[in-house]
Amino acid sequence: MRVPFRHPARLLLATLLMAGCQSTGATAPVATGAAAPAASAPLQPVAQQPASLPEWLAALRAEALSQGIRPQTFDRAFQRVKLSDRVVELDGAQPEFTRQVWQYLDSAVNEKRVQDGRQKLQEHAALLSRITRRTGVPGEILVAFWGVESDFGKSTGNFSVIDALTTLAFEGRRAAYFRSELLAALRILDSGDIPPERMTGSWAGAMGQTQFMPTVFLRNAVDEDGDGHRDIWGSMPDVLASTAKFVLANGWRPGESWGQEVRLPDGFPYDQAELSITKPLSDWRRLGVRPLDGGELGGEGTASILVLAGHRGPAFLVRDNFRAIMRYNPSTSYSLAVAMLADRMTGKPGVRGSWPREEQALSKHERVDLQQRLASLGLEPGAADGIVGANTRNAVRRFQASVGEIPDGFATKALLERLRQRS
Repeated sequence: MRVPFRHPARLLLATLLMAGCQSTGATAPVATGAAAPAASAPLQPVAQQPASLPEWLAALRAEALSQGIRPQTFDRAFQRVKLSDRVVELDGAQPEFTRQVWQYLDSAVNEKRVQDGRQKLQEHAALLSRITRRTGVPGEILVAFWGVESDFGKSTGNFSVIDALTTLAFEGRRAAYFRSELLAALRILDSGDIPPERMTGSWAGAMGQTQFMPTVFLRNAVDEDGDGHRDIWGSMPDVLASTAKFVLANGWRPGESWGQEVRLPDGFPYDQAELSITKPLSDWRRLGVRPLDGGELGGEGTASILVLAGHRGPAFLVRDNFRAIMRYNPSTSYSLAVAMLADRMTGKPGVRGSWPREEQALSKHERVDLQQRLASLGLEPGAADGIVGANTRNAVRRFQASVGEIPDGFATKALLERLRQRS
């Protein structure tokens, strides 16, 4: 039976008392023969869902104490815990993701955000310069993450992280994942970095001005201002230094750019325009890929070609640092927004090519229909899950080639209609 939400805290504490696990004021010993897990160690999923929230919390408390979290830390964190109907609603919303990339960029890299970002670059110039000298991550990249993640701290989320993660770990679709994040949040509280009442974030538990999940915080948060606390909520030195450490850990290559917008030649092999396909820059030069302003591509190393709106949209040559941005959030639209915001803040142009703005995004139902029809023609689009990934794009390319179109892999409503006529 589902436990009603807004469970009274005093009933929880009474249950814990009956279970014999009330705080003793001393740190619980680690289980015999086992070392305490590292802060980022993966946690095993719970085998069976308890019948009630108090029972579940009692088991969580025992697990937390076995990992060395102090009893008083746990008890303070859960003193007023409550499950959130809103978190469950948001977790189950299954968003459609029907915005086109240019619509996302219009919102994420608008003129006001560019101007605000330039102001932040000036305001924190000395701090950013110090962090960049130490890490090699440019200040504009750090400020761009800050801008895209929380609009420079204006939209960090007002959910209690403990409430949100408890709800998702107890009720959510990915309970084991959120349980590990909840235990990580308790380790943060136990370290004294932040009190529970200040530990706020998004409905999914992402925290602070650059929206770290608790496990990311434990690996990457930095006490840059030297006050003894890693505070990504209120300390700009900690916010920016922590972001730099995370970006560097994700593979940022100091001294290199994320990439650039490029011009593709007529007859370009669009089956090569995938993030999973990397080539030496010398190979792209031989294929006729050029900077927008002419001349030859400079530099060495490898890169990929990214076209997010087919042959009628802009093309980008992206390098290892673009992939480092993607490890913060695995979305090409997000990564392009961070890269473009960083460029715009330093006076570089934004996207110069034209987007096919008349193209409407396919709904999830239409994307599933597209995949099913491609499969019926033997074009192997992968699972009919509504996610247009590399397999689906390659299937679209095969269909486009079969009907005499440029095989750029861009799924449109017109292409879906043509498929409906064929299958």
